[in-house]
Amino acid sequence: MQIDPALHSTIENYKLLTNLVVPRPIAWVTSQSQSGVINLAPFSFFNAVGSDPLYVIISIGRRDDGELKDTANNIEFSREFVVNLVTEELFDAMNISAADFPAGQSELEAAHLHTAPSVRIKTPRVAQAQASLECKLFSAQPLGANTLFIGEVVMFHVADHLIGPRLHVNNFAPIGRLGSPSVYCRTTDRFDIARISYAQWLTTNK
Repeated sequence: MQIDPALHSTIENYKLLTNLVVPRPIAWVTSQSQSGVINLAPFSFFNAVGSDPLYVIISIGRRDDGELKDTANNIEFSREFVVNLVTEELFDAMNISAADFPAGQSELEAAHLHTAPSVRIKTPRVAQAQASLECKLFSAQPLGANTLFIGEVVMFHVADHLIGPRLHVNNFAPIGRLGSPSVYCRTTDRFDIARISYAQWLTTNK
């Protein structure tokens, strides 16, 4: 079947895209408002896009009334944010933080979470998260109804039990986002297959 997005609504196209581009990691973003309120919200238009420097991207849509979401406003103001990764024991708290709380109310309190100080930036991280990335804003770019934020990772926070020799990460299993509106997945079912070289491929295909 061929589906032309030009013939369908924005909502229908969103549903199709987010059900096909899966799984997607979840950026559970802490940001700070001009008045000092710590905002917490999840976004699945998120990924790592560079290693030298270390860049991540988050694409944030607008509210139903067309206004910027709190996270976007906060990042544009402070030029920093923290990406906290969501593991399964934090799912309920993450789900609560996705609700449309008023701008002056912190989602952390509603979700019974605590903050921990960051090192390179002022915005705190989620204390209960097993991994968090402190980010400084590199650039913000309008992208249709969304804003694409590129952040440079300036500090990692990783639970001690996850780190092995040579910074190898062991047994880290964040949840992922599947189809809209509310389908998720675990990352505990894995397989490990080494990438082959061209020379190896030639050897096996003579």
